Amino acid sequence: MDAQLKKGLLEVCVLAAIKSEESYGYKIISDVSPYIEISESTLYPILKRLELTGMVTTRSKEYNGRLRKYYMITQKGKERINDFVQDLDEFERVYRFICGRSDIK
Repeated sequence: MDAQLKKGLLEVCVLAAIKSEESYGYKIISDVSPYIEISESTLYPILKRLELTGMVTTRSKEYNGRLRKYYMITQKGKERINDFVQDLDEFERVYRFICGRSDIK
C-alpha cells in the first residue's frame, strides 16, 4: 500500500480505536492490527502527531508499578473521523474510475 495513503488510514484507525474509551499503546495496536498492519515504531509517532495537532489528549496512570500513558480522543479527533467517512464517497468514485466500473453507484 502507498505509504502516504497508509499513513492517513493509520491515523484514522488509531482515532477509531480510542473513540469510545481511552486506551494505551499496546491495546491500540491489538485493536487496529486485525484491520491494518501497525507496529510500535509506527504507532507512537502517530500518537505524538495526533497529540500535537489536538486530536488526542493524554494522561499517565500507574499500572503494575509502571507509568502507562493513556490516550483520549478530542472533539477535533472525532471531527477527523467524520471527515474521513465523508471522504469515502469520493474515494469510491475514484476507485470505480480506476477499475473502470462506472456501473457501481
